[in-house]
Amino acid sequence: MAGGKSQLIELLEQILIAGVLAFLIITFVVQSFRVDGPSMEPTLHDGQRLFVNKFIYRFKAPRRGDIIVFNPKGVSGTRFIKRIIGLPGETVEIHGGKIFIDSNALDEEYIKSPAQGTYGPYHVDEDEYFVLGDNRTNSSDSRFPYVGMVEKNFIAGKAFWVYWPLNKIRILA
Repeated sequence: MAGGKSQLIELLEQILIAGVLAFLIITFVVQSFRVDGPSMEPTLHDGQRLFVNKFIYRFKAPRRGDIIVFNPKGVSGTRFIKRIIGLPGETVEIHGGKIFIDSNALDEEYIKSPAQGTYGPYHVDEDEYFVLGDNRTNSSDSRFPYVGMVEKNFIAGKAFWVYWPLNKIRILA
């Protein structure tokens, strides 16, 4: 009987340790995220699942081209996934289907279709980022007041690995 009781206690300890480790990893290191909608096509598709690195921006600043998950200021209870286009201190402008950063056209091979209309010029403040979806004609992003610029402290992390569906597994650059 004593052997069975000690095995049960050992099993409970292992479950507790696994639960604590899972909590710490999800809270501070990596979290799963589900893509909802077509705003990041062709890079990411509706229903895909990916991992988000939650600690990377504690050690380095976000860079142009990073795909981030963030909480938009004007939309509570949801997270968005977009690509960083404008960095702090830069001026972003959209016209003629092109994005201009400090008056220089941005080369974007990852977009589904060019942006329509005009935007800006807008100066990106310190600790803010200008983000866009890769599907420019179907994306709620920094062009819209209810999303706006993304403050660094609202960034949940950097998307780095698509793990579902299995035939689409890949590392994101």
